[in-house]
Amino acid sequence: QLQLVESGGGLVQPGGSLRLSCAASGFTLDNYAIGWFRQAPGKEREGVSCISASGSGTSYADSVKGRFTISRDNAKNTVYLQMNSLKPEDTAVYYCAADLVSGGRRSSWYNVCGFAGMDYWGKGTLVTVST
Repeated sequence: QLQLVESGGGLVQPGGSLRLSCAASGFTLDNYAIGWFRQAPGKEREGVSCISASGSGTSYADSVKGRFTISRDNAKNTVYLQMNSLKPEDTAVYYCAADLVSGGRRSSWYNVCGFAGMDYWGKGTLVTVST
């Protein structure tokens, strides 16, 4: 069974840090771009950060630039989201999603990423930033 499982969420005070993990099972992430999304109560889901299949391309929402860092470890089949200087407005359920890059390394999409056309989704992990 193909799955993405997020972990690392929890309660943290403003200014604190968390590292989210997105682990894949049933398939390898080598040829997948990965995106992190979040959905706060009463709001639409938004793209937070993404990383290309090669790992060389990343993108961040303006609201998290300079505070969040995405990375991947293909040997561990896992993608991470390091979140620093957390704010109450970062409170949300965070999801990871995988987008298959057809053609792998030969594809012109191997070094870029985006927030559309995801093939697999995790179930999410809750991040609460509060005193």
